[in-house]
Amino acid sequence: MAINELEAQSFHWLVDMLESVEVGLVVLDLDFRVQAWNGFMENHSGITASKTRNQVIFELFPNIPEAWLRRKVDAVTLLNTRAFTSWEQRPYLFQFRNTRPITGTDDYMFQNLTISPLSGSTGQVEKICIMVYDVTDIATAKRALEQANELLAKLSMTDRLTGLLNRGTWENLVDAEFERFRRYGHTTSLVMFDIDFFKKVNDAHGHLAGDEVIKHTATTAKDSLRSSDSIGRYGGEEFGIILPETDAEGARVICERIRDSIEKSIVQTSVAPIQYTVSVGISQLSGKPENHMSWMQQADEALYAAKKAGRNRVIVHQSPDLPD
Repeated sequence: MAINELEAQSFHWLVDMLESVEVGLVVLDLDFRVQAWNGFMENHSGITASKTRNQVIFELFPNIPEAWLRRKVDAVTLLNTRAFTSWEQRPYLFQFRNTRPITGTDDYMFQNLTISPLSGSTGQVEKICIMVYDVTDIATAKRALEQANELLAKLSMTDRLTGLLNRGTWENLVDAEFERFRRYGHTTSLVMFDIDFFKKVNDAHGHLAGDEVIKHTATTAKDSLRSSDSIGRYGGEEFGIILPETDAEGARVICERIRDSIEKSIVQTSVAPIQYTVSVGISQLSGKPENHMSWMQQADEALYAAKKAGRNRVIVHQSPDLPD
């Protein structure tokens, strides 16, 4: 067999491989005109190699980030070295539809890229080769895992019934607010409140109806707060609120609004309509409490005083080092 024939066969095998490989291969000259366009690119773009030949890539694909690709190619040409980009840096270069049947939740194919310099006989870079790898499965799996981890983290911080912060997370915020007060001295108040005669609700209507009352309480209270406030379910029918930058009188106004809204509302449960009230205790933080637990104890004492005074009311803890 003649050498030319062997070379021709080798070239044929090479072309056949490049056409069938599951990697996109694009060769551009330094004016960004297409010189090679393999089968992968044809299949996903719907544009044949003959139609791309000597066409400027930005005219064929207006969605390509031109400034970004030019910077990449300039660096590859100048340094005569490869550049790599991942889907995490840029999800895709070519906006190809996602054709994976299993990972079909995303509209477009995620892509990793390798941009390589192609030198001529003089050693000067004359063309650029872009290799496009379909990493949709990897990207989708990683994103799904991240979303699952975010959900787990959120679930670990929230109360399942109400969606409010759970006791542990909320107490950590109380501790953080206490330390912020010790450092900066900003005015802040703490609220503890619970549902009056909640045991009677459960005994008369059942725990499912009781759950509806708890959820209604959480929603009503949260709707009356600012975005900077933090509300949590402390346990059972008891709740807590952190009110930053709020003195006792400001806290009283907020809590009266919550108390009044609950008193005037009726919870339509599957068993019966239920009307109920809440009792509320407030403690504006002063220099007296030694730690956040002592601060919570003051708010709890005010809550107990509201219960003792007849319920359905707001009581402010009177700290000796705060003005009346």
